Amino acid sequence: MALPPVVFEDEVLLALDKPGGLPVAGTGGSGQPESLLALVQAGCGRHIGNVHRLDSEASGVILFAKTKAALDSLSGQFQAKTAECVYHALVAGAPPQDEFRVENLLAVDKGRPGCFLVDARCGRPAVTAFSVVERFRGFAWLECRPETGRMHQIRVHLAGAGLPVLNDRLYGGDAKLLLSNLKRGYKGRAQERPLISGLALHASQLTILHPATRAPVAIQAPLTNELEVALKYLRRFGKEVRRTSPARLPRMSELDASEL
Repeated sequence: MALPPVVFEDEVLLALDKPGGLPVAGTGGSGQPESLLALVQAGCGRHIGNVHRLDSEASGVILFAKTKAALDSLSGQFQAKTAECVYHALVAGAPPQDEFRVENLLAVDKGRPGCFLVDARCGRPAVTAFSVVERFRGFAWLECRPETGRMHQIRVHLAGAGLPVLNDRLYGGDAKLLLSNLKRGYKGRAQERPLISGLALHASQLTILHPATRAPVAIQAPLTNELEVALKYLRRFGKEVRRTSPARLPRMSELDASEL
């Protein structure tokens, strides 16, 4: 398997545009690498390390360090929460306001391996700020800014708010984005496939301080073809009459564990 597209590279950094469905780390099998890290190390050297997490089902920016000094610097930025991540998500449903913030405690779901849930007693703090970019009939395109780095936190937060990420097999519902539900007189229902088959969550931008120069670096990854096509049809056939105002509405009351 070839490496995903490179979106940034210099002497100490390597950033790739990870496709959905490819885990960042894992163990290989039958002599074939089964993770992005294994692919990177096989092609670029065992000394390269991944800096942060990205859900295997999600797409977008993932950053690697070529030196230990760079890895230490970047890991420190993530631990100090100075690295800024921006995600975009297509969700089923529509939030009542244009901005909202979810803050609660997340813990491993012992009943479902690999999943997480809200746990007010044993969980760890998780905070995400959301804003509506576009509204459609039955769907919304959101910007997501995690303020903490808990695994699956965006997905858990949106599902708990009644806005599951489209095609989230762990936390979402069964909503599908079908062209026949958007376009009147659509004639291809018998052979129709959803416009989006994978998780509709994309890591659009990562901003860090360069380990060597200490200058801010913003690394971006373009939307996947599926998301681009889906948004094109939503904008053409599924636009909601109400549009997001440039002036932000008051924030939604913070959601806590009892509300989720």
